[in-house]
Amino acid sequence: MNEGESPRKAATGVAGLDDIMAGGLSRGRVFLLEGAPGTGKTTIATQFLMDGEARGERGLYITLSENEEELREGAASHGWTLGELIQIYELVPPESLLDAEQQQSLLYSSDLELGETTKRIFEVIMRVQPRRIVLDSLSEIRLLAQSSLRYRRQILALKHYFSQSGATVLMLDDLTTEANDKTVHSIAHGVVRLEELAPSYGAERRRLRVIKYRGQQFRGGYHDLVLETGGMRVFPRLVSAEHRTRFTRETVSSGNLDLDALLGGGIDRGSSTLVLGPAGTGKSLLMLTFAVAAIERGEQAAMFIFDEELGLLFERAQGVGFDLASMVERGDLVVEQIDAAELTPGEFSERVRACVEKKGARTVVIDSLNGFQAAMPEEQALVLHMHELLQYLNRQGVATFLTVAQHGLVGDMKAPVDVTYLADTVVLLRYFEAVGRVRRAMSVVKKRTGPHEDTIREYRVGREGITLGRPLHNFQGVLRGIPELVGDPAELLASGTE
Repeated sequence: MNEGESPRKAATGVAGLDDIMAGGLSRGRVFLLEGAPGTGKTTIATQFLMDGEARGERGLYITLSENEEELREGAASHGWTLGELIQIYELVPPESLLDAEQQQSLLYSSDLELGETTKRIFEVIMRVQPRRIVLDSLSEIRLLAQSSLRYRRQILALKHYFSQSGATVLMLDDLTTEANDKTVHSIAHGVVRLEELAPSYGAERRRLRVIKYRGQQFRGGYHDLVLETGGMRVFPRLVSAEHRTRFTRETVSSGNLDLDALLGGGIDRGSSTLVLGPAGTGKSLLMLTFAVAAIERGEQAAMFIFDEELGLLFERAQGVGFDLASMVERGDLVVEQIDAAELTPGEFSERVRACVEKKGARTVVIDSLNGFQAAMPEEQALVLHMHELLQYLNRQGVATFLTVAQHGLVGDMKAPVDVTYLADTVVLLRYFEAVGRVRRAMSVVKKRTGPHEDTIREYRVGREGITLGRPLHNFQGVLRGIPELVGDPAELLASGTE
């Protein structure tokens, strides 16, 4: 037995699934894995047997729907080779028989009564003496049974025999017949359901849910997963309460004295900052300022970019004196381009966690929530997901920065989703018109962790980065985008950032 493996659990071999199921499958029990065709049941079953093989446990794959060649080809597509400890026993219709020499090792399920089929299953288990068994699939047995009563009795007989053999059993059901039949749910020790969702645009999305696990706490709800070359990966739903750590809550600087003054000294570690504003106001540059300042302090930083091509981002940053390419090359900065059409929210959370827990990132930038919303169109689900992610990052002592692009440029602007109540600090950027020119204004409208300036400051974006001017005492209505001059125009021309 490998170090760290529970003697009472059989690991599934699927990354993330054992975490959801509190260590894996209880040994000597029968579990049901159900889902429509194409959801990944065979892949999980193969990984389950391969994990047993790696631990020196004999495995048996009893198939009523695919032949051995198809199963081995499927494994080879992932780069796997099924070893001698994994035996495949076929229960296939006679149309699949091409070699007369195989007649003695094949069983034709279409020509047998259910009792004879069950008998042959018992015989092969007795002969092989496996520690892990996969039975694929129950829909064939259900068709042979022809009635719910007979089907239930046969499943009970199988369960009784499996319990005597001491093997851990994974039964697959493709839900192609009587999808609402819950017969096996009441018999199985645990039930896992796989689902596939087809969005209007982008790749298909897969997820799973543990419906039942007798006598065992498990992580409930839906969990995103991906089926890729190399097998299945599951991303357990993030629960922030499980990730409490101790850290020193201190104020971190942006490296810009005027910006720090506006923020009441800087940003507190273990807090989140939301930057709101229309397109082009410099939200990304403001986030870069904090990320670069963290790196200059000797810390690690991570950026997740949804909306901008990385080459263009690096070029724009170079224009204000930030050499992001060198920071990435040194390993001080992690920059990931996120394709919202291809990435599930669960996988995104997993990437963020990896940067924090494995790479030691102390500053995390998410640019922007507009792009992230495309990966999770349901607004309520987005808010709940962001709540867990921000709480997790705060409890890890990470300074988190998010941007949201508001609709429009001036006037009454609205954000696509309201997450201002989630953030600890909210910075508002605005365009306004003055003396025939378009100008930018910045204000801090919220800071939970301490005092901040209540002024509105004009700022300019140039080669030196962000340069703040004096408070705009000459205007009112700047945040609405329709300011009114209340002072001397000559004083305005002489002040600000000009």
